[in-house]
Amino acid sequence: MTFIVTSEFELNRVAAPALPLAPNEYDRSYQDQLNNVLRLYFNRTDSILGALQPVETINTISFTVYTVATLPSAVTLGAGTKAFVSDANATTFASTVAGGGSNKVPVYSDGTNWKIG
Repeated sequence: MTFIVTSEFELNRVAAPALPLAPNEYDRSYQDQLNNVLRLYFNRTDSILGALQPVETINTISFTVYTVATLPSAVTLGAGTKAFVSDANATTFASTVAGGGSNKVPVYSDGTNWKIG
């Protein structure tokens, strides 16, 4: 999961609080001051973290489904072009695709022929 900060530099402006020095003996005013400093710091941090929005990223590629006979020319489209066929007669990786079967396979152009893969 990826998070996006909606306020570009807000997260960079949150600095650790300057905590008051502790006295040698218990002092209620010190505890109150410490609690207030920490409360302000964590409230600001929570506010910024609340502004983070989860982003779902789904990367998919859709290919046109061809029969081997209707594939465009591997030479014309060039090496690296990908497609999908629905009637391959084999499933062997990197073999030249031939039609007449019932195998559905992805294919790629090596610049000369369509290969399974």
